Amino acid sequence: MILEIAQIDIKPGMENDFEAGVKKAAPLFKRAKGCKSMTLQRSHEKPARYRLFVQWDTLENHTVDFRGSADFLEWRKLVGHCFASPPDVEHVKEVVHGF
Repeated sequence: MILEIAQIDIKPGMENDFEAGVKKAAPLFKRAKGCKSMTLQRSHEKPARYRLFVQWDTLENHTVDFRGSADFLEWRKLVGHCFASPPDVEHVKEVVHGF
């Protein structure tokens, strides 16, 4: 299992539009090959900063299958205009499960 973590900074005043766009995009992720979950969290200290967490079966499910799909273009159409800068994306896998 791979966890995609995208840090996304939004243009000031676009927070509601961004959150609405992510809600509309949920079905795109739900039907994506290998996608197991998607959640969006907002920073308390920096309200224009979000982190998108997406669980994938494999790295390629995100980097090849999803990014190469029409659904990825639709995702960007729904939220891309809100970005203050390109998202900072990394992929991690669990190495220790504490509890």
